[in-house]
Amino acid sequence: MKSVLLIIHLVFAVSLAGLILLQSSKGGFASGLGAGEFYRSRRGAERLVFIATFVLASLFLVTSLANLLVR
Repeated sequence: MKSVLLIIHLVFAVSLAGLILLQSSKGGFASGLGAGEFYRSRRGAERLVFIATFVLASLFLVTSLANLLVR
């Protein structure tokens, strides 16, 4: 069980790193929350990558906690 969980965690980690590298460098987390110079909505693939990053970050957190609890 532990080894399967570690493999899933590794897949999430590599995927999350890839999604972070795919994001455009124009914005950032602060501009996504409204602190940018002007309002610009995310569309198409950029929005998909943005949402997928948050989903994978959440899954990474869950598997991190599961790895901590499973012996």
